[in-house]
Amino acid sequence: MMKTTETPARHGALACAALCMLLASLGTSIANIALPALTIAFAAPLASVQWVVIAYLAAMTATALLAGRLGDRFGHRNILLAGLALFLVASLACAAATELWALVAARTVQGAAAACLMVLTVAMMRSTVGPQRVGRAMGMLGTMAAVGTALGPSLGGLLLALLPWWSVFAVLVPLAALALLLGWRVLPKGAEAVAGTGFGWVLLRQRQFVLRLVANAVVALVMMTTLIVGPFYLTLGLGLSTAAMGAVMSVGPVISILSGIPSGRLTDAIGAERVTGLGLVAMCAGAGALVMLPGVLGLTGYLLAIAVLTPGYQMFQAANTAGAMAASPADRRGMTSGLLGLARNIGLIGGASVMGVVFATGVGTDELTEATPASIGAGLQLAFGICAVLLAMVLAVGRMKQEARGQEIG
Repeated sequence: MMKTTETPARHGALACAALCMLLASLGTSIANIALPALTIAFAAPLASVQWVVIAYLAAMTATALLAGRLGDRFGHRNILLAGLALFLVASLACAAATELWALVAARTVQGAAAACLMVLTVAMMRSTVGPQRVGRAMGMLGTMAAVGTALGPSLGGLLLALLPWWSVFAVLVPLAALALLLGWRVLPKGAEAVAGTGFGWVLLRQRQFVLRLVANAVVALVMMTTLIVGPFYLTLGLGLSTAAMGAVMSVGPVISILSGIPSGRLTDAIGAERVTGLGLVAMCAGAGALVMLPGVLGLTGYLLAIAVLTPGYQMFQAANTAGAMAASPADRRGMTSGLLGLARNIGLIGGASVMGVVFATGVGTDELTEATPASIGAGLQLAFGICAVLLAMVLAVGRMKQEARGQEIG
């Protein structure tokens, strides 16, 4: 009887978590497609309108730790529901903005709310599904993040073809309202509202956890590099049309969607440490393949490399997060998730900034439209060569840690 009463509640909580992750990732990706429309609507240059995207990412990065800390202190359910309410109000404010500064301000609030959604859904998973199913839950969250990332541009493009720019923000309102209502009804009350101490310093003194954070940042940097370098290589290096480039760029998110839940199941079956290592090995092989295969096989080589890199990413994400949450005490799960989110966002920002410069250095010029296909290919090789080295370094350090622990046990 207990199983039949607990299962619907658990399914409802998982549905709420999935919707929260979808909302946060949609908020990241759906605004990008509206930038040209915003430059017209507000008669502003692209450099100013880009703050609509930057403000969201910056706020999400800056408040990830605070969201986790508040969740540990006042209860994960309470802060998650507050974040959903804030996301709903901020989405309304975005849609209603009549000045660019007001839209940027609303996006800042929306990004802070999104940090609550991403951090606290991860923090609640262990107590929601139990330790035996954490990997599957993390795989599901990874799948929903990939769905949101892939859905944002296509949904945004459809809305902009029919409605003004505000529609890309207004569409988030009913989704946030649904998640808020669902969370209010199904999330367990009174769970894990504890004082917590140390603001994560205890966690940061654990070498294994620090290695997880570094690996999280490196992996995020690599994946952002694919999003930054890929469009330039496909259009300027291979001569694909914009439409064809978009189709090719969608392959990675589709693979992420398909491989997320299997990665989580594998984590539960053979353990987080093994799957983390397998994911890093696959990513390192994929990055190396991006250095070698496109120059020989062109588009086919690029797609083959992405087909190796992306499942590796999902394996790593599911296993690394599950392992970190399993090792975290109940009163620090919010902080643990916040630190993982902070590391991920730092990696994304690094990929967008540093690796963009690395790619341009490999090309040999900042005027990429004037570069030859061979030069664009050289930029691709340099960028992903560095990515492969970084991943190999993380693997090597992790291997040394495992050998050291084995010697201590022996």
